[in-house]
Amino acid sequence: MVQEKTEKMFALCVEDKDCDDLEKRKIYQILPDEKATKEGYLRVVDESGDDYLYPESYVIMLSYKSFKLKVRRILS
Repeated sequence: MVQEKTEKMFALCVEDKDCDDLEKRKIYQILPDEKATKEGYLRVVDESGDDYLYPESYVIMLSYKSFKLKVRRILS
């Protein structure tokens, strides 16, 4: 079985209404889920450590590559 290497996705939480396991201004990992995305949701690994569906409007997607470049610039 050939396993595809996929880049991890992350998002910044901007809304946590009625969510006990999300916190505003925290970064969460996003897992791929095409069906959920078509319905307007994202699969988020939240504070519980499990992944659940949350509305897309609750997070802002982050680019890992640009984040990594900014960190390198800051540290150099």
